[in-house]
Amino acid sequence: MDDAAVRAVLLHYLERSAAGDEEGASSIYHPDAVLEFPQSGERFEGVATFLPWRREYPATSIEYELDRVRGGGDVWVAELRIRYDGGPWLFGVDVLEFRGDEVVRESIYVAEGWDAPEWRARWRAAPPPTG
Repeated sequence: MDDAAVRAVLLHYLERSAAGDEEGASSIYHPDAVLEFPQSGERFEGVATFLPWRREYPATSIEYELDRVRGGGDVWVAELRIRYDGGPWLFGVDVLEFRGDEVVRESIYVAEGWDAPEWRARWRAAPPPTG
């Protein structure tokens, strides 16, 4: 897979998920895919274990902004922002492992942003472009 193909898979997932179409969103996964949330220690084995709770997710509105995709071969990393029910934007990292054009393992990390400390300003480079 290349950057454009991975980006297309992610956009398919994000657009369908934001529209509440969890079945359509989940079509990116191999049926035996593993979904992990290392921050909470959760692991779900198989789409049949994570599709039901995604259908019942308590947020009524989920918005995504895909900032950057990098990787090669079967392993790709997406940097994105997400917010729930109009709340603050959170930063996310999504590590995706592919077999062919299907996701077989996904590890999702989400965290709040923070202001850069001024004492490091003299060493900082301009942020990289997004997209």
